[in-house]
Amino acid sequence: MIALSLAEIAAIVGGQSHDIPDPAVCVTGPVVYDSRKVEAGSLFAAFAGERVDGHDYARRAVDGGAVAVLATRPLDGVPVLVVDDVVQALGALAKAVVERLGATVVALTGSAGKTSTKDLIAQLLQRRGPTIWPEGNLNNEIGLPITALRSVEDTRYLVLEMGARYIGDIRYLTGLVPPRVGLVLNVGTAHIGEFGGREQIAQAKGEMVESLPPAEQGGVAVLNADDPLVRAMKSRTKARVLLFGESGEADVRAENVHLTASGQAAFGLRTPSGCRDVTLRLYGEHHVSNALAAAAVAHELGMSVDEIADALSEAGTLSRWRMEVTERADGVTIVNDAYNANPESMKAALRALVAMGSAAQATGGRTWAVLGPMAELGDDSFAEHDAVGRLAVRLNVSKLVAVGGREASWLRLGAYNEGSWGEESVHVSDAQAAVDLLRSELRPGDVVLVKASRSAGFERIATALLENATEGEVSGR
Repeated sequence: MIALSLAEIAAIVGGQSHDIPDPAVCVTGPVVYDSRKVEAGSLFAAFAGERVDGHDYARRAVDGGAVAVLATRPLDGVPVLVVDDVVQALGALAKAVVERLGATVVALTGSAGKTSTKDLIAQLLQRRGPTIWPEGNLNNEIGLPITALRSVEDTRYLVLEMGARYIGDIRYLTGLVPPRVGLVLNVGTAHIGEFGGREQIAQAKGEMVESLPPAEQGGVAVLNADDPLVRAMKSRTKARVLLFGESGEADVRAENVHLTASGQAAFGLRTPSGCRDVTLRLYGEHHVSNALAAAAVAHELGMSVDEIADALSEAGTLSRWRMEVTERADGVTIVNDAYNANPESMKAALRALVAMGSAAQATGGRTWAVLGPMAELGDDSFAEHDAVGRLAVRLNVSKLVAVGGREASWLRLGAYNEGSWGEESVHVSDAQAAVDLLRSELRPGDVVLVKASRSAGFERIATALLENATEGEVSGR
């Protein structure tokens, strides 16, 4: 964070000082809410959660180097800035810091692909200057300010991911850190149970473009030309609009999209400044749209088509458990895509699995889809799980392993009704049962996709398979 004294921070957040011997002492390190991540000069934000109360770790944070604690009550012997609401105080502090910086703020939202696209944008913009972006998917009212507060004096670009569960969430986040460039990737079915329908999701995501400054003040809305609900957001912004996609309408578009023999996406990148071929290091055709979105942002911020193509071809995955591909010593390939899942990303991952396994199948290798529940789908849950199970059969996935309770049974039912009547699909009760099955049946050349919503904790399955142990249990969450 840029250096601010505790007195300055107190004024910004409306806090009252308690047990602070010298208000002139500066916070020079990051703002953190996990006492294990405290560094010298940090400010520790104490959140009272459902299971853990950060106030209980305030002393540990100060002993670890924190200058002070942002809290809702005084704590004996601990330097504290007391505020009514730590979340609101954190937001106010982030807003003040970004206003002092003068960095270009790029914000993105969408139902799928946010984190992967954010990682691509960051890797492109780093070539132009110091860039800050979220670790993982810190994209809510806590994570976004934490990311913004990592900015320092020489930060040139601030890339922010914005998630939403309800209408108004993105409006709140853009109010904290107003973007100059706003990107909307897509409108899918993630969180449809909370929103009630795709139109409501579009309403929420469109708050991004409504927040942008007008074109004459440099505002730019980067929109997906291939998604009708996103393209329609043109009418909701005063910013200049830049379209990306495979559509002929797109300003930044892909041509001749195909997958390499190993399942990596390749295409011709066409921008207003020229054309170049790109071969991504990322697996699956769905990353083409993410790459185009990143390319559109980079083009808008002055990068040439050659710079963009080179950076995209070298970019990798910065966040965990998103199409992480690892080949074991015995020739089995594990694709850990366990961070999260929704209907769109699940279908994209299945197609990537099939592409990756095509070469292996020629020599007897098999494709395994180890799938679990997709959360927060509301009344659409049965239909969406059923559709994923059916797609696995249509794509000729060798083995479907549906893991878990009711939702997994729907995956298996979809596969069965699509014609998977033999050993091509199976329903197992839990992660341990899945690992036991796979350990007994995997053979060299097999490719295994592991994917489910975050709450299912399927990274445990991928980790166990990579350990390739012959005994032992999968640890719980």
